[in-house]
Amino acid sequence: MRSGAKVAVIGGVFAVVAGGVGYGAYTFLGGESGITATTKSEVRTGPLSAAEIDEAAKGFLTAWADGTDAAEVAQLTNDAVAAGPVISGFREEAHVQDAVITPGPATGTTVPFTVKATVSFKGQSKPWSYESELKVVRGESTGRPLVAWSPSVVHPKLTDNSRLVTGEASNPPIKAVDRSGAELTAEKYPSLAPLLSELRKRYGDKAGGSAGIELVLKGDSGGENGSGSDDGAGDASADAKAGAVADQTLLTLAKGKPGTLETTLDAGVQAAAEKAVKKYSEASAVAVKPSTGEILAVANNRKDGWNAAMLGRQAPGSTMKVMTAALLLEKDLVAADRPAECPKQAMYQGATFQNLDGFDIKGGTFSQSFARSCNTAFIKLIDDTGDDGALAKEAKEVFGIGLNWQTGVPSFDGSVPAGTGSEAAAQYIGQGTVQMNVLNLASVTATAKTGSFKQPVIVSPSLDDREVATASRSLAPGVTDQLRSMMRLTATSGTGAKAMSGLGGDKGAKTGSAEVDGQETSNSWFTGYEDDLAAAAVVQSGGHGGDAAGPLVAAVLGAE
Repeated sequence: MRSGAKVAVIGGVFAVVAGGVGYGAYTFLGGESGITATTKSEVRTGPLSAAEIDEAAKGFLTAWADGTDAAEVAQLTNDAVAAGPVISGFREEAHVQDAVITPGPATGTTVPFTVKATVSFKGQSKPWSYESELKVVRGESTGRPLVAWSPSVVHPKLTDNSRLVTGEASNPPIKAVDRSGAELTAEKYPSLAPLLSELRKRYGDKAGGSAGIELVLKGDSGGENGSGSDDGAGDASADAKAGAVADQTLLTLAKGKPGTLETTLDAGVQAAAEKAVKKYSEASAVAVKPSTGEILAVANNRKDGWNAAMLGRQAPGSTMKVMTAALLLEKDLVAADRPAECPKQAMYQGATFQNLDGFDIKGGTFSQSFARSCNTAFIKLIDDTGDDGALAKEAKEVFGIGLNWQTGVPSFDGSVPAGTGSEAAAQYIGQGTVQMNVLNLASVTATAKTGSFKQPVIVSPSLDDREVATASRSLAPGVTDQLRSMMRLTATSGTGAKAMSGLGGDKGAKTGSAEVDGQETSNSWFTGYEDDLAAAAVVQSGGHGGDAAGPLVAAVLGAE
């Protein structure tokens, strides 16, 4: 590939130019994918040569650019069936015209390129430019050099579950504001990009604006990320099941009129959460107001732009012990100041459980076991509950887990299924089949702080008359007091003390480390509160909860 080469459209027809010299488009005949170069060569194996990479990249860009039928262009990739509709959609749905494609020098088998084009729709036109890249591979059957197909070749944000569409916007734009009226933008708060898109999708027509004409990256159903229930639907919607990224505007051809949408977010807390999650490559954090359930901040640091803070599903580790402790306290099997066994190991239903580094506590109280996150102290009491489904009932009836939350945007509301045998033991310490995200965990902490579940919301339910979830019962005042005292001990002298040391208000915390298959290091979980602010965070492969997620939560709690 010559670094000065360009693929330019002239009068509606694309041509390749390099250093001012014109090259005609390639002629193609039958071959491995239905097309091959006119000069047939022997089947090759082994690493690709620079000439082969140049040939494949230039051939694909030329055919894509010069208006060749999309099905034929797709034959120059290693997955013609998948490539054809995407290439066709670039022209017919995205309405891209007058493009100039400038390839850069290859790095190995990867060839970067820049696209400068015009998008036109119903008399409205706007220039559009972006960078992408392609990779060349050797065909498995004939050995021909082919473009390795991925939708990101056409545009870097395209996936198997999205497409480019230009037209009148489905929803008017919004001006989202926080609880004090400060504007919230994706430029200032990058984590909010998928949430703002979802809020526009749901409430744009209720905020009083008018739609414009836009080029949109439109999400479809499907994908790999798990999620949960999409509020407003009894079961999870397709978008929520997929964890699909909300529609994203890439180019505005004609501006619409934005309507103002009030949210429960707090710009100051959001800014702190944004800054905190940037310390790790895979981290999420949420803050809520315990007295009301209002969501004050949602932050993610992820390459895929997915709102894992509200849609994620992972085992929360020992942070689950907040709910487990509440269950044991309600059944009067423990008390904060009563002695509790904490041996190095405990056997349950044929499975052996131990504490971190094999520690034990001799003659300690249940508060001390909670503060040091003693696994065995909890597991030894499972049979005494007299009900294999006791923890599942506690999670739902008191903490609102699994009640189809109506937050205002898609969210997973947690899952604690009834467990039996060793699976039940794993659940008591936040492993096994328990599934949570940091929104769920912040809510659990808020419930522990106040004694009553307040379903998290990000916009007022009065905006669309949705019915929020309500728990069937609250914690008894005596149980709430003991739970708070144990969380306070954790924050002052237990596993959360180092992270929470800079906070001086009424505070509490719980740490957690969750083992994940395929990871050498556990996920780091932490949840805590200070006064009327509760927050939770998770860091992928972050290790112990107090080491990575703990400082994130402390930074968010310290924002108010």
